[in-house]
Amino acid sequence: MAKTTCKTTARKRTLRIIKDDPWLKPFEAAIEGRHNDAVRKIDELTGGNCKLKDWANAYNYYGLHRTAEGKWVFREWAPNATDIYLVGDFNSWSECAPYKLKRLDGGNWEIVLPAQAMRHGEHYKLKIHWQGGCGERIPAYATRVVQDTASAIFSAQIWAPEEEYKFKNKRFKPNTSPLLIYECHIGMAQDREGVGTYEEFRTQILPRVARAGYNAIQIMAIQEHPYYGSFGYHVSSFYAASSRFGTPEELMHLIDDAHGMGIAVIMDIVHSHAVKNEAEGLGLFDGSIDQYFYGDGRREHPAWDSLCFDYGKNEVLNFLLSNCKFWLEKYKFDGFRFDGVTSMLYYSHGLGQSFGAYDDYYNGSQDTNAITYLTLANELIHSVNKNAITIAEEMSGMPGLARKFKDGGMGFDYRMAMGIPDYWIKTIKERKDEDWKPGSILWELTNRRADEKTISYAESHDQALVGDKTIIFRLIDKEMYWHMMDGDDNGVVARGIALHKMIRLVTAATINGGYLNFMGNEWGHPEWIDFPREGNGWSYKYARRQWSLVDRDDLQYKYLARWDADVMHLLGGTNGFEALPVNKLWDNDGDQVLAFTRGDLVFVFNFHPFKSFSDYGMLAPEGEYEPVFNSDAKVYGGYDNLSDDGNHLTQHDPLYADAQLGWLKLYIPSRTAIILRKKA
Repeated sequence: MAKTTCKTTARKRTLRIIKDDPWLKPFEAAIEGRHNDAVRKIDELTGGNCKLKDWANAYNYYGLHRTAEGKWVFREWAPNATDIYLVGDFNSWSECAPYKLKRLDGGNWEIVLPAQAMRHGEHYKLKIHWQGGCGERIPAYATRVVQDTASAIFSAQIWAPEEEYKFKNKRFKPNTSPLLIYECHIGMAQDREGVGTYEEFRTQILPRVARAGYNAIQIMAIQEHPYYGSFGYHVSSFYAASSRFGTPEELMHLIDDAHGMGIAVIMDIVHSHAVKNEAEGLGLFDGSIDQYFYGDGRREHPAWDSLCFDYGKNEVLNFLLSNCKFWLEKYKFDGFRFDGVTSMLYYSHGLGQSFGAYDDYYNGSQDTNAITYLTLANELIHSVNKNAITIAEEMSGMPGLARKFKDGGMGFDYRMAMGIPDYWIKTIKERKDEDWKPGSILWELTNRRADEKTISYAESHDQALVGDKTIIFRLIDKEMYWHMMDGDDNGVVARGIALHKMIRLVTAATINGGYLNFMGNEWGHPEWIDFPREGNGWSYKYARRQWSLVDRDDLQYKYLARWDADVMHLLGGTNGFEALPVNKLWDNDGDQVLAFTRGDLVFVFNFHPFKSFSDYGMLAPEGEYEPVFNSDAKVYGGYDNLSDDGNHLTQHDPLYADAQLGWLKLYIPSRTAIILRKKA
């Protein structure tokens, strides 16, 4: 049979991304070059059949596996090694001939052992020798890594239960219209002081997420990491689900149950760098510094105290691409949020750079190897699961990041709108309430490339860390400790609650792709996140979510939770909401009033700190409008200044008759958001 080969390299055409954006025309050669680099790399890796998903199977070859005959086979890639032994509970952690690996071609090593040589649950490592040294290492493809509670030492664990987990929900398809993401961390998702578990999250938190109206969770810190306080961003074992939260089967059960509730599960994947640790990670795996990472000045990340992958090496591409496929197939994740994409795209990691013109994206400082990897990763992920979701955490604004590969992009479905939380922080910190400009707010929230979908968010986990403050804490600060009781009419708290509701609504209501919230922020979780460390006496006091606060009927947190849930259910219940155009009806910076429509929904905001307006008129499509809900309602902790009993009819104006516009007149209390629906 003749070999099928890729034909894409032979085609010369103008990519759609350039046709759609004339400003990219001067950089056509660079964009075409990157696209063709990816095409050539796919051809090179796959031998010409263009199917990355059939090539990225490293996890089925490397690591520890059972053979069809019931034996054990273990393989590792370690080209610089001179000898390798399996050591563990099964041989008293000693080097012995029966557990010595055999060298194969291409820097690979292998051993085949009888069934009785190893057992489920036993711990093991590799003892790797190289010229001039040796060391114990955790296998690069280990799928289970555990830490000994007494010694704090990490080891791989043989994980081969008699029965594999059987997924019940096999035909799940994420709902991305719109995508409403609940960002979470398993370990700090519980109320008690300690490390939460997959089981606790499955039984206690997933039902909360479903009730709150979110249709996706984005889970942080899944890949094994030695230091809990790294928030999961210093990964050591890329194929191992963190055992501090439970077993692989418990994570699978969590994902399965989420699917049963209609909730997609996105993994926060870290391929932008790796922990420097040698005993736990890949830092000096086979004695060489350049096995997985760059061997020159690019090896160490200047800001993160970590190591940077060499994306130009095919073995590294196989490791990382197979890692994407592994999590999709083994655990049924629905996609990935790629961390640190800006750091990957530029030789400078984006540090100290301002990206103010298109030239900044095509000036030769871009890492072509990393760009090729990200493009291939997206192609692979979407070929394994056509409904998979990929999101880029990227702050430079590089064009084409969230465009399809065939159009000349890198293939992400969404990019994080990272400027929005920065804008809200700056506004709250630096501007008096009287100086908030609705025109500026709307521009900032909708300032994005028309051809790329984004994930908007007012705040994420970043704003909740020690050294920063959440929106609610910036607005209310210490008053939260004394005046959150229901009925305590404290002015600072009232302002904070009112603005918190408005900020989050206007951010969510202007999305063009999806919306993200970090767990607990929707109801104003107090204080910050601080993981156990020497500086706080290894305390878990601030590494948890105090759900008991929002569950208490005598506290005001319930109002924020109720508001957020109603907003999420409204947006989530409006199919295609994210694709509806944002049509501005009105913005008046003097009055601090903003109004816009999306489909038949009208969103009205009065940001003024003390001015309420009676019969405030704005031009709107003629017709009848019914109240949906408003942030000043008592049920949301407001003052009930608005009555939702009657509908609003526009007043005809002959000057605007041809445009079919009339005057919609409303009573708009200060610091209030109103949602209306135009009746058919």
